[in-house]
Amino acid sequence: MKAVILVAGVSRRLYPLTEHRPKCLMEVGGQAILDHQLQALRAVGIREVCLVLGYRREQICAHVEQHYPDMAFEYRINHHFFETNTALSLLAAADTFLDRDFVYLNGDVLFEPALLDRVVRSPHRAALAVEVKRCGEEEVKAICDAQGRVQRLSKELDPALSLGEFIGVARFNAPFTAWFYKALESVKHDGLRNAYFEAALDRMADTQAMHAVDVTDLPCIEIDFPEDYEAACAQVITRFGQPAGGSGRA
Repeated sequence: MKAVILVAGVSRRLYPLTEHRPKCLMEVGGQAILDHQLQALRAVGIREVCLVLGYRREQICAHVEQHYPDMAFEYRINHHFFETNTALSLLAAADTFLDRDFVYLNGDVLFEPALLDRVVRSPHRAALAVEVKRCGEEEVKAICDAQGRVQRLSKELDPALSLGEFIGVARFNAPFTAWFYKALESVKHDGLRNAYFEAALDRMADTQAMHAVDVTDLPCIEIDFPEDYEAACAQVITRFGQPAGGSGRA
């Protein structure tokens, strides 16, 4: 199994914090966000990683090559990172994940290793980490049936109908990837250059089974705004390593 991490974005909403460094290298608890992710991958036995780069990519390459000599890195570049989003970034890495199991990570999500372990161990062919809560407008929301199968996945969904937030951590099995690639291509073909990769998954929901993995009891946060970064540093990181408080059902 390998991992694909998207770290191409400019993160203007975090300026001036990201004016001179990419978001994934912002420190939380004395380590970069990317360090927490790579160490979680290492903990579940994943050492092959594709990084999709764009903004300040030289800094990211230098960081991982210096600190992770035991891991194998491939790089893909989204040269249009200023005006595109995660759908086209993930499509740039399609050759690295087609026909093989892979873990997907948004490069701005802080989570502890136990969360990734739960997602990787899910029996489902497509497992998406979902924090069960009442969402706002910004979050990517998941609507699921009683068995946890994802029926819709989008920011634009009604929060009242949604199970919670898809936090940008997922595991996809090899048979799923061919369908995923076609859906990503269809998003590109439709000219949706600023689409999130979840738009491709949303198109597949009627025909390809995807399931939510409940991670509500485990600390995690997607860092988009300064207040998210403050919460990550003051609240989320302090919960790492504490006993989980929920069922963790898949």
